[in-house]
Amino acid sequence: MNPVVTEWLNVLVRWLHVIAAIMWIGDSFLFMWLDSHLSKPSKPREGEVVGELWMTHSGGFYEVIKRKSLRPEEMPAHLYWFKWESYTTWLSGFLLLVVVYYLGGQAMLTDVGSRLSHLEAVGLSLGLLLGALAVYDVLCRTPLVGSLRLFGVVGLVAVVGTAFGLSQVFTARAVFLQVGAMLGTVMASNVFFRIIPAQRHMIAATTAGQPVDVSYGARAKQRSTHNHYLTLPVLFTMLSNHFPSLYGHAQSWAVLGLLFVFGVGLKATMNFRGQTPPLMLAGTVLALISVVVLTVPSPASSAAAMAGYRAAGPVSFATVQTIVTARCVTCHAAVPTNPMFQAPPAGVSLESPELIGAHAERIFVRAVQTKTMPLGNLTGITDEERGLLGAWIAQGADVHAPGPSQLAAPTPSPAAPKDTPTFASPAEEAKAMFGTVCVPCHGSEGLGNGPVAAALNPKPRAFGDQAWQASVTDEQLAKTILEGGAAVGKSPLMPPNPSLSSKPEVLQGLVAIVRGFRKGQ
Repeated sequence: MNPVVTEWLNVLVRWLHVIAAIMWIGDSFLFMWLDSHLSKPSKPREGEVVGELWMTHSGGFYEVIKRKSLRPEEMPAHLYWFKWESYTTWLSGFLLLVVVYYLGGQAMLTDVGSRLSHLEAVGLSLGLLLGALAVYDVLCRTPLVGSLRLFGVVGLVAVVGTAFGLSQVFTARAVFLQVGAMLGTVMASNVFFRIIPAQRHMIAATTAGQPVDVSYGARAKQRSTHNHYLTLPVLFTMLSNHFPSLYGHAQSWAVLGLLFVFGVGLKATMNFRGQTPPLMLAGTVLALISVVVLTVPSPASSAAAMAGYRAAGPVSFATVQTIVTARCVTCHAAVPTNPMFQAPPAGVSLESPELIGAHAERIFVRAVQTKTMPLGNLTGITDEERGLLGAWIAQGADVHAPGPSQLAAPTPSPAAPKDTPTFASPAEEAKAMFGTVCVPCHGSEGLGNGPVAAALNPKPRAFGDQAWQASVTDEQLAKTILEGGAAVGKSPLMPPNPSLSSKPEVLQGLVAIVRGFRKGQ
Protein backbone atom coordinates (compact mmCIF):
# COMPACT_ATOMS: atom_id res chain seq x y z
CA MET A 1 0.00 0.00 0.00
CA ASN A 2 1.17 3.54 -0.75
CA PRO A 3 2.90 4.84 2.43
CA VAL A 4 1.10 8.20 2.21
CA VAL A 5 -2.25 6.42 2.10
CA THR A 6 -1.17 4.21 4.99
CA GLU A 7 -0.15 7.23 7.06
CA TRP A 8 -3.47 9.01 6.55
CA LEU A 9 -5.47 5.87 7.21
CA ASN A 10 -3.49 5.43 10.41
CA VAL A 11 -4.24 9.00 11.53
CA LEU A 12 -7.94 9.06 10.66
CA VAL A 13 -8.81 5.55 11.81
CA ARG A 14 -6.85 5.92 15.05
CA TRP A 15 -8.60 9.21 15.79
CA LEU A 16 -12.00 7.68 15.09
CA HIS A 17 -11.11 4.70 17.28
CA VAL A 18 -10.22 6.93 20.23
CA ILE A 19 -13.36 9.07 19.83
CA ALA A 20 -15.65 6.04 19.66
CA ALA A 21 -13.90 4.36 22.59
CA ILE A 22 -14.33 7.48 24.74
CA MET A 23 -18.06 7.48 23.99
CA TRP A 24 -18.48 3.76 24.63
CA ILE A 25 -16.51 3.78 27.87
CA GLY A 26 -18.37 6.90 28.99
CA ASP A 27 -21.71 5.15 28.43
CA SER A 28 -20.55 2.12 30.40
CA PHE A 29 -19.31 4.22 33.30
CA LEU A 30 -22.48 6.32 33.36
CA PHE A 31 -25.01 3.49 33.35
CA MET A 32 -23.15 1.38 35.90
CA TRP A 33 -22.97 4.46 38.11
CA LEU A 34 -26.68 5.16 37.61
CA ASP A 35 -27.66 1.59 38.52
CA SER A 36 -25.50 1.64 41.64
CA HIS A 37 -26.90 4.98 42.85
CA LEU A 38 -30.63 4.48 42.32
CA SER A 39 -32.69 5.09 45.44
CA LYS A 40 -36.25 4.20 46.33
CA PRO A 41 -38.85 6.60 44.89
CA SER A 42 -39.38 9.64 47.08
CA LYS A 43 -43.09 9.66 46.21
CA PRO A 44 -45.63 7.20 44.79
CA ARG A 45 -45.12 6.61 41.08
CA GLU A 46 -47.12 4.59 38.58
CA GLY A 47 -45.79 1.37 37.12
CA GLU A 48 -42.93 -0.89 38.15
CA VAL A 49 -40.38 1.70 39.23
CA VAL A 50 -36.99 0.25 40.20
CA GLY A 51 -35.56 3.50 41.53
CA GLU A 52 -34.89 7.16 40.91
CA LEU A 53 -31.95 9.52 40.85
CA TRP A 54 -31.56 13.28 40.88
CA MET A 55 -28.55 15.08 39.34
CA THR A 56 -27.50 18.62 38.62
CA HIS A 57 -25.54 19.69 35.55
CA SER A 58 -25.59 22.32 32.80
CA GLY A 59 -27.42 24.84 34.98
CA GLY A 60 -30.39 22.61 35.72
CA PHE A 61 -31.72 19.47 37.42
CA TYR A 62 -32.11 16.00 35.92
CA GLU A 63 -34.60 13.46 37.23
CA VAL A 64 -33.85 9.85 36.23
CA ILE A 65 -36.45 7.14 36.80
CA LYS A 66 -35.75 3.51 35.98
CA ARG A 67 -38.80 1.38 35.19
CA LYS A 68 -38.82 -2.38 34.96
CA SER A 69 -41.59 -2.31 32.37
CA LEU A 70 -44.04 -0.07 30.53
CA ARG A 71 -47.58 -0.44 29.25
CA PRO A 72 -47.92 -0.39 25.44
CA GLU A 73 -49.47 3.08 25.48
CA GLU A 74 -46.54 4.39 27.57
CA MET A 75 -43.92 3.48 24.98
CA PRO A 76 -42.21 6.79 24.05
CA ALA A 77 -42.05 7.96 20.46
CA HIS A 78 -38.30 8.55 20.72
CA LEU A 79 -36.20 5.98 22.57
CA TYR A 80 -32.43 6.45 22.67
CA TRP A 81 -30.20 3.46 22.07
CA PHE A 82 -26.53 3.04 22.95
CA LYS A 83 -24.97 0.71 20.40
CA TRP A 84 -23.16 2.57 17.65
CA GLU A 85 -20.41 3.63 20.04
CA SER A 86 -19.40 0.00 20.55
CA TYR A 87 -19.82 -0.96 16.90
CA THR A 88 -17.73 1.99 15.74
CA THR A 89 -15.04 1.26 18.31
CA TRP A 90 -14.70 -2.33 17.14
CA LEU A 91 -14.88 -1.57 13.41
CA SER A 92 -12.29 1.20 13.65
CA GLY A 93 -10.11 -0.94 15.92
CA PHE A 94 -10.20 -3.85 13.50
CA LEU A 95 -9.42 -1.55 10.58
CA LEU A 96 -6.49 -0.15 12.56
CA LEU A 97 -5.26 -3.69 13.18
CA VAL A 98 -5.40 -4.32 9.44
CA VAL A 99 -3.67 -1.07 8.45
CA VAL A 100 -0.88 -1.18 11.04
CA TYR A 101 -0.25 -4.88 11.65
CA TYR A 102 -1.64 -6.82 8.69
CA LEU A 103 -0.60 -4.43 5.91
CA GLY A 104 2.33 -2.87 7.77
CA GLY A 105 4.80 -5.62 6.92
CA GLN A 106 5.96 -8.75 8.68
CA ALA A 107 8.06 -6.89 11.25
CA MET A 108 4.95 -5.44 12.90
CA LEU A 109 3.58 -8.88 13.83
CA THR A 110 6.59 -11.19 13.96
CA ASP A 111 10.35 -10.97 14.24
CA VAL A 112 12.35 -11.49 11.08
CA GLY A 113 13.51 -14.91 12.27
CA SER A 114 10.01 -16.11 13.16
CA ARG A 115 8.99 -19.57 12.02
CA LEU A 116 5.67 -18.05 10.91
CA SER A 117 5.25 -16.37 7.55
CA HIS A 118 3.43 -13.04 7.57
CA LEU A 119 0.34 -14.66 6.05
CA GLU A 120 0.37 -17.34 8.75
CA ALA A 121 0.74 -14.69 11.46
CA VAL A 122 -2.23 -12.74 10.09
CA GLY A 123 -4.26 -15.94 9.94
CA LEU A 124 -3.36 -16.73 13.54
CA SER A 125 -4.35 -13.23 14.63
CA LEU A 126 -7.74 -13.46 12.90
CA GLY A 127 -8.31 -16.97 14.21
CA LEU A 128 -7.64 -15.83 17.76
CA LEU A 129 -10.27 -13.10 17.46
CA LEU A 130 -12.86 -15.74 16.61
CA GLY A 131 -11.40 -18.18 19.12
CA ALA A 132 -11.77 -15.64 21.93
CA LEU A 133 -15.48 -15.34 21.13
CA ALA A 134 -15.92 -19.11 21.18
CA VAL A 135 -14.06 -19.62 24.47
CA TYR A 136 -15.88 -16.74 26.17
CA ASP A 137 -19.28 -18.00 25.02
CA VAL A 138 -18.51 -21.50 26.30
CA LEU A 139 -17.45 -20.10 29.68
CA CYS A 140 -20.68 -18.09 29.86
CA ARG A 141 -22.65 -21.32 29.51
CA THR A 142 -20.98 -22.89 32.55
CA PRO A 143 -21.84 -22.42 36.25
CA LEU A 144 -18.76 -20.18 36.50
CA VAL A 145 -20.78 -17.29 35.13
CA GLY A 146 -22.83 -17.21 38.32
CA SER A 147 -19.84 -15.88 40.26
CA LEU A 148 -18.32 -12.69 38.89
CA ARG A 149 -15.10 -13.16 40.88
CA LEU A 150 -14.58 -16.81 39.94
CA PHE A 151 -15.39 -16.05 36.32
CA GLY A 152 -12.85 -13.23 36.43
CA VAL A 153 -10.13 -15.51 37.81
CA VAL A 154 -10.67 -18.06 35.04
CA GLY A 155 -10.71 -15.27 32.47
CA LEU A 156 -7.45 -13.88 33.86
CA VAL A 157 -5.77 -17.28 33.55
CA ALA A 158 -6.96 -17.48 29.94
CA VAL A 159 -5.63 -13.99 29.17
CA VAL A 160 -2.22 -14.66 30.75
CA GLY A 161 -1.94 -18.03 29.03
CA THR A 162 -2.78 -16.45 25.68
CA ALA A 163 -0.23 -13.69 26.22
CA PHE A 164 2.43 -16.25 27.11
CA GLY A 165 1.72 -18.28 23.98
CA LEU A 166 1.70 -15.22 21.74
CA SER A 167 5.01 -14.03 23.18
CA GLN A 168 6.61 -17.09 21.61
CA VAL A 169 5.61 -16.12 18.05
CA PHE A 170 4.60 -12.42 17.90
CA THR A 171 6.65 -9.28 18.44
CA ALA A 172 6.53 -7.93 21.98
CA ARG A 173 4.36 -4.94 21.09
CA ALA A 174 1.97 -7.04 18.99
CA VAL A 175 1.21 -9.38 21.92
CA PHE A 176 -0.51 -6.72 24.02
CA LEU A 177 -2.41 -5.32 21.03
CA GLN A 178 -3.59 -8.79 20.01
CA VAL A 179 -4.89 -9.54 23.51
CA GLY A 180 -6.66 -6.18 23.57
CA ALA A 181 -8.19 -6.84 20.15
CA MET A 182 -9.47 -10.22 21.32
CA LEU A 183 -11.12 -8.75 24.41
CA GLY A 184 -12.47 -5.80 22.43
CA THR A 185 -14.05 -8.29 20.04
CA VAL A 186 -15.66 -10.09 22.97
CA MET A 187 -17.00 -6.82 24.35
CA ALA A 188 -18.45 -5.66 21.02
CA SER A 189 -20.02 -9.08 20.46
CA ASN A 190 -21.71 -8.81 23.86
CA VAL A 191 -23.39 -5.63 22.69
CA PHE A 192 -24.30 -6.99 19.26
CA PHE A 193 -25.40 -10.52 20.21
CA ARG A 194 -26.74 -10.13 23.76
CA ILE A 195 -27.42 -6.60 24.96
CA ILE A 196 -29.13 -5.08 21.92
CA PRO A 197 -31.22 -8.23 21.13
CA ALA A 198 -32.43 -8.23 24.76
CA GLN A 199 -33.52 -4.63 24.41
CA ARG A 200 -35.26 -5.39 21.12
CA HIS A 201 -37.13 -8.26 22.79
CA MET A 202 -38.19 -6.01 25.67
CA ILE A 203 -39.47 -3.32 23.30
CA ALA A 204 -41.27 -5.81 21.04
CA ALA A 205 -42.96 -7.55 23.98
CA THR A 206 -43.98 -4.24 25.54
CA THR A 207 -45.38 -2.91 22.27
CA ALA A 208 -47.36 -6.13 21.77
CA GLY A 209 -48.65 -6.04 25.34
CA GLN A 210 -46.99 -9.36 26.17
CA PRO A 211 -44.97 -10.28 29.27
CA VAL A 212 -41.26 -9.55 28.97
CA ASP A 213 -38.96 -12.56 29.35
CA VAL A 214 -36.66 -11.24 32.07
CA SER A 215 -33.97 -13.84 31.28
CA TYR A 216 -32.96 -11.78 28.24
CA GLY A 217 -32.36 -8.73 30.38
CA ALA A 218 -30.51 -10.75 33.03
CA ARG A 219 -28.05 -12.12 30.47
CA ALA A 220 -27.65 -8.68 28.92
CA LYS A 221 -26.89 -7.13 32.32
CA GLN A 222 -24.38 -9.90 33.00
CA ARG A 223 -22.54 -9.25 29.72
CA SER A 224 -22.72 -5.50 30.29
CA THR A 225 -21.05 -5.97 33.68
CA HIS A 226 -18.28 -8.04 32.08
CA ASN A 227 -17.72 -5.28 29.53
CA HIS A 228 -17.64 -2.67 32.26
CA TYR A 229 -14.82 -4.32 34.19
CA LEU A 230 -12.81 -4.96 31.03
CA THR A 231 -12.78 -1.30 29.97
CA LEU A 232 -9.65 -0.19 31.85
CA PRO A 233 -7.54 -3.28 31.01
CA VAL A 234 -8.45 -3.03 27.33
CA LEU A 235 -7.80 0.71 27.40
CA PHE A 236 -4.29 -0.08 28.64
CA THR A 237 -3.64 -2.42 25.72
CA MET A 238 -4.65 0.42 23.37
CA LEU A 239 -1.92 2.59 24.90
CA SER A 240 0.66 -0.14 25.56
CA ASN A 241 2.84 0.58 22.52
CA HIS A 242 4.10 3.68 24.30
CA PHE A 243 5.64 1.65 27.14
CA PRO A 244 8.47 -0.63 25.93
CA SER A 245 9.60 -1.34 29.48
CA LEU A 246 6.26 -3.14 29.96
CA TYR A 247 5.62 -4.96 26.68
CA GLY A 248 9.35 -5.56 26.16
CA HIS A 249 9.86 -7.24 29.54
CA ALA A 250 11.07 -10.84 29.49
CA GLN A 251 7.92 -11.84 31.41
CA SER A 252 5.57 -9.51 29.57
CA TRP A 253 2.71 -12.00 30.00
CA ALA A 254 3.02 -11.65 33.78
CA VAL A 255 3.18 -7.86 33.48
CA LEU A 256 -0.01 -7.89 31.42
CA GLY A 257 -1.79 -10.13 33.93
CA LEU A 258 -0.87 -7.91 36.85
CA LEU A 259 -1.97 -4.79 34.99
CA PHE A 260 -5.29 -6.46 34.22
CA VAL A 261 -5.75 -7.19 37.93
CA PHE A 262 -4.94 -3.56 38.69
CA GLY A 263 -7.31 -2.28 36.00
CA VAL A 264 -10.25 -4.39 37.14
CA GLY A 265 -9.53 -3.58 40.78
CA LEU A 266 -9.31 0.12 40.04
CA LYS A 267 -12.68 0.03 38.26
CA ALA A 268 -14.23 -1.79 41.20
CA THR A 269 -12.77 0.79 43.58
CA MET A 270 -14.22 3.57 41.45
CA ASN A 271 -17.61 1.87 41.70
CA PHE A 272 -17.62 1.04 45.41
CA ARG A 273 -15.46 3.93 46.65
CA GLY A 274 -15.55 3.94 50.43
CA GLN A 275 -17.31 0.57 50.50
CA THR A 276 -14.56 -1.23 48.56
CA PRO A 277 -13.75 -4.54 50.31
CA PRO A 278 -10.33 -4.25 52.00
CA LEU A 279 -9.04 -7.43 50.34
CA MET A 280 -9.94 -6.09 46.89
CA LEU A 281 -8.30 -2.75 47.61
CA ALA A 282 -5.16 -4.46 48.89
CA GLY A 283 -4.99 -6.74 45.86
CA THR A 284 -5.32 -3.79 43.51
CA VAL A 285 -2.50 -1.88 45.16
CA LEU A 286 -0.34 -5.01 45.39
CA ALA A 287 -0.78 -5.71 41.67
CA LEU A 288 0.49 -2.24 40.78
CA ILE A 289 3.43 -2.50 43.18
CA SER A 290 4.28 -5.91 41.72
CA VAL A 291 4.41 -4.49 38.19
CA VAL A 292 6.72 -1.71 39.31
CA VAL A 293 9.02 -4.11 41.16
CA LEU A 294 9.01 -6.55 38.24
CA THR A 295 9.84 -3.99 35.56
CA VAL A 296 12.25 -1.66 37.35
CA PRO A 297 15.76 -3.15 37.41
CA SER A 298 17.12 -3.47 40.91
CA PRO A 299 19.88 -1.00 41.77
CA ALA A 300 22.29 -3.90 42.27
CA SER A 301 21.60 -5.52 38.90
CA SER A 302 21.62 -2.17 37.11
CA ALA A 303 24.90 -1.22 38.75
CA ALA A 304 26.40 -4.59 37.88
CA ALA A 305 25.29 -4.29 34.26
CA MET A 306 26.65 -0.76 33.92
CA ALA A 307 29.89 -1.80 35.62
CA GLY A 308 30.23 -4.63 33.13
CA TYR A 309 29.74 -2.25 30.22
CA ARG A 310 32.23 0.24 31.67
CA ALA A 311 34.78 -2.53 32.17
CA ALA A 312 34.54 -3.53 28.52
CA GLY A 313 37.14 -2.22 26.13
CA PRO A 314 36.70 1.37 24.96
CA VAL A 315 34.14 1.67 22.18
CA SER A 316 34.80 4.23 19.47
CA PHE A 317 32.01 6.43 18.20
CA ALA A 318 32.82 5.21 14.70
CA THR A 319 31.69 1.77 15.87
CA VAL A 320 28.47 3.18 17.27
CA GLN A 321 27.76 5.16 14.12
CA THR A 322 28.31 2.05 11.99
CA ILE A 323 25.72 0.17 14.06
CA VAL A 324 23.20 3.00 14.15
CA THR A 325 23.52 3.67 10.43
CA ALA A 326 23.00 0.02 9.49
CA ARG A 327 20.38 -0.90 12.08
CA CYS A 328 18.46 2.25 13.03
CA VAL A 329 18.65 5.01 10.43
CA THR A 330 16.47 3.17 7.92
CA CYS A 331 13.55 4.30 10.10
CA HIS A 332 15.02 7.02 12.32
CA ALA A 333 15.88 9.52 9.60
CA ALA A 334 14.33 12.75 8.41
CA VAL A 335 13.27 10.81 5.31
CA PRO A 336 13.11 7.11 6.31
CA THR A 337 14.00 4.55 3.65
CA ASN A 338 11.72 2.04 5.36
CA PRO A 339 8.36 2.26 3.52
CA MET A 340 6.42 1.74 6.75
CA PHE A 341 7.27 5.28 7.88
CA GLN A 342 6.84 8.69 6.28
CA ALA A 343 8.60 10.41 9.19
CA PRO A 344 10.96 9.17 11.90
CA PRO A 345 9.03 7.16 14.54
CA ALA A 346 8.31 9.23 17.66
CA GLY A 347 10.14 12.10 15.96
CA VAL A 348 13.52 10.52 16.74
CA SER A 349 16.18 11.00 14.06
CA LEU A 350 19.65 9.45 14.47
CA GLU A 351 21.40 10.77 11.37
CA SER A 352 24.10 12.85 13.08
CA PRO A 353 26.52 12.38 15.99
CA GLU A 354 24.72 15.10 17.93
CA LEU A 355 21.35 13.35 17.56
CA ILE A 356 22.80 9.98 18.53
CA GLY A 357 24.33 11.52 21.65
CA ALA A 358 21.12 13.34 22.55
CA HIS A 359 19.13 10.11 22.38
CA ALA A 360 21.75 7.88 24.01
CA GLU A 361 19.62 7.13 27.07
CA ARG A 362 16.64 6.24 24.89
CA ILE A 363 18.82 4.03 22.69
CA PHE A 364 20.00 2.20 25.79
CA VAL A 365 16.45 1.48 26.98
CA ARG A 366 15.07 0.41 23.60
CA ALA A 367 18.01 -1.29 21.88
CA VAL A 368 20.05 -2.60 24.81
CA GLN A 369 17.90 -3.04 27.90
CA THR A 370 14.47 -4.08 26.56
CA LYS A 371 15.64 -5.10 23.04
CA THR A 372 12.38 -3.79 21.57
CA MET A 373 14.20 -1.98 18.79
CA PRO A 374 14.78 -2.35 15.89
CA LEU A 375 11.15 -3.17 15.21
CA GLY A 376 10.87 -6.94 14.79
CA ASN A 377 14.69 -6.84 14.52
CA LEU A 378 14.06 -6.15 10.85
CA THR A 379 17.61 -4.93 10.29
CA GLY A 380 19.20 -7.88 12.08
CA ILE A 381 21.05 -6.21 14.95
CA THR A 382 23.17 -8.73 16.85
CA ASP A 383 23.65 -9.16 20.59
CA GLU A 384 27.28 -8.16 20.10
CA GLU A 385 26.19 -4.88 18.55
CA ARG A 386 23.71 -4.25 21.37
CA GLY A 387 26.55 -4.85 23.81
CA LEU A 388 28.79 -2.36 22.02
CA LEU A 389 26.05 0.27 22.16
CA GLY A 390 25.56 -0.41 25.87
CA ALA A 391 29.29 -0.15 26.55
CA TRP A 392 29.61 3.14 24.66
CA ILE A 393 26.68 4.65 26.56
CA ALA A 394 27.95 3.38 29.93
CA GLN A 395 31.35 4.86 29.13
CA GLY A 396 29.81 8.31 28.79
CA ALA A 397 28.18 8.33 25.34
CA ASP A 398 31.05 10.42 23.98
CA VAL A 399 30.42 11.26 20.32
CA HIS A 400 34.13 12.13 20.08
CA ALA A 401 35.33 8.73 21.33
CA PRO A 402 38.41 8.07 19.16
CA GLY A 403 39.25 5.08 17.04
CA PRO A 404 38.11 3.32 13.88
CA SER A 405 34.96 1.24 13.62
CA GLN A 406 35.53 -2.03 15.41
CA LEU A 407 33.03 -3.73 13.14
CA ALA A 408 34.47 -2.68 9.79
CA ALA A 409 38.09 -3.41 10.69
CA PRO A 410 39.26 -6.99 9.96
CA THR A 411 39.83 -9.04 13.07
CA PRO A 412 41.81 -12.27 13.38
CA SER A 413 39.63 -15.33 13.20
CA PRO A 414 39.29 -16.91 16.66
CA ALA A 415 40.01 -20.55 17.18
CA ALA A 416 37.05 -22.51 15.93
CA PRO A 417 34.94 -24.06 18.70
CA LYS A 418 34.14 -27.72 18.48
CA ASP A 419 30.64 -27.14 17.12
CA THR A 420 31.74 -24.75 14.34
CA PRO A 421 30.58 -26.25 11.04
CA THR A 422 33.26 -27.37 8.64
CA PHE A 423 32.96 -27.22 4.87
CA ALA A 424 34.47 -29.38 2.16
CA SER A 425 35.43 -26.32 0.14
CA PRO A 426 35.16 -22.52 0.08
CA ALA A 427 32.37 -22.90 -2.48
CA GLU A 428 30.34 -24.97 0.01
CA GLU A 429 30.89 -22.36 2.73
CA ALA A 430 29.83 -19.62 0.33
CA LYS A 431 26.65 -21.55 -0.49
CA ALA A 432 25.82 -21.94 3.21
CA MET A 433 26.51 -18.26 3.88
CA PHE A 434 24.31 -17.21 0.98
CA GLY A 435 21.44 -19.18 2.52
CA THR A 436 21.75 -17.55 5.93
CA VAL A 437 22.83 -14.00 5.02
CA CYS A 438 21.42 -13.29 1.55
CA VAL A 439 18.27 -15.39 1.16
CA PRO A 440 16.17 -13.52 3.82
CA CYS A 441 16.23 -10.43 1.58
CA HIS A 442 17.06 -11.61 -1.94
CA GLY A 443 15.24 -14.95 -1.86
CA SER A 444 16.55 -18.42 -2.63
CA GLU A 445 16.17 -17.80 -6.38
CA GLY A 446 17.70 -14.32 -6.27
CA LEU A 447 14.44 -12.62 -7.25
CA GLY A 448 14.53 -10.01 -4.47
CA ASN A 449 11.51 -11.64 -2.84
CA GLY A 450 12.92 -12.99 0.43
CA PRO A 451 10.70 -13.22 3.54
CA VAL A 452 11.61 -9.71 4.73
CA ALA A 453 11.72 -8.04 1.30
CA ALA A 454 8.21 -6.60 1.51
CA ALA A 455 9.18 -4.36 4.44
CA LEU A 456 12.37 -3.00 2.90
CA ASN A 457 12.96 0.18 0.91
CA PRO A 458 14.87 0.23 -1.33
CA LYS A 459 13.82 -3.26 -2.33
CA PRO A 460 16.45 -6.02 -2.45
CA ARG A 461 18.20 -6.44 -5.75
CA ALA A 462 16.85 -9.03 -8.19
CA PHE A 463 20.04 -10.79 -9.27
CA GLY A 464 18.50 -11.84 -12.58
CA ASP A 465 18.37 -8.22 -13.76
CA GLN A 466 20.56 -8.43 -16.88
CA ALA A 467 21.16 -4.68 -17.11
CA TRP A 468 22.39 -4.60 -13.52
CA GLN A 469 24.56 -7.68 -14.02
CA ALA A 470 26.24 -5.97 -16.96
CA SER A 471 26.76 -2.72 -15.03
CA VAL A 472 28.67 -4.11 -12.06
CA THR A 473 32.11 -5.74 -11.94
CA ASP A 474 33.15 -8.68 -9.80
CA GLU A 475 35.35 -6.33 -7.78
CA GLN A 476 32.40 -4.04 -7.05
CA LEU A 477 30.27 -6.99 -5.99
CA ALA A 478 32.99 -8.23 -3.66
CA LYS A 479 33.42 -4.77 -2.12
CA THR A 480 29.65 -4.48 -1.48
CA ILE A 481 29.48 -7.91 0.15
CA LEU A 482 32.55 -7.24 2.29
CA GLU A 483 31.94 -3.64 3.39
CA GLY A 484 28.14 -3.42 3.26
CA GLY A 485 25.74 -1.31 1.25
CA ALA A 486 26.41 1.97 3.06
CA ALA A 487 30.13 1.83 2.21
CA VAL A 488 29.43 1.84 -1.53
CA GLY A 489 26.49 4.24 -1.60
CA LYS A 490 23.86 1.52 -1.62
CA SER A 491 21.19 0.51 0.87
CA PRO A 492 22.44 0.66 4.49
CA LEU A 493 20.17 -2.30 5.19
CA MET A 494 22.84 -4.56 3.70
CA PRO A 495 25.28 -5.21 6.57
CA PRO A 496 29.05 -5.58 6.17
CA ASN A 497 30.71 -8.99 6.43
CA PRO A 498 34.22 -8.14 7.68
CA SER A 499 35.01 -11.79 8.48
CA LEU A 500 35.24 -12.44 4.73
CA SER A 501 38.37 -10.29 4.50
CA SER A 502 40.30 -13.33 5.71
CA LYS A 503 38.36 -15.68 3.41
CA PRO A 504 38.88 -14.36 -0.12
CA GLU A 505 37.91 -17.68 -1.68
CA VAL A 506 34.56 -17.69 0.14
CA LEU A 507 34.01 -14.08 -0.92
CA GLN A 508 34.65 -15.01 -4.54
CA GLY A 509 32.31 -17.97 -4.11
CA LEU A 510 29.52 -15.57 -3.11
CA VAL A 511 30.26 -13.40 -6.13
CA ALA A 512 30.03 -16.52 -8.30
CA ILE A 513 26.63 -17.40 -6.80
CA VAL A 514 25.31 -13.92 -7.59
CA ARG A 515 26.68 -14.18 -11.11
CA GLY A 516 25.00 -17.56 -11.44
CA PHE A 517 21.58 -15.90 -11.55
CA ARG A 518 22.31 -14.47 -15.00
CA LYS A 519 20.21 -16.02 -17.71
CA GLY A 520 21.70 -19.13 -19.17
CA GLN A 521 23.90 -19.87 -16.16
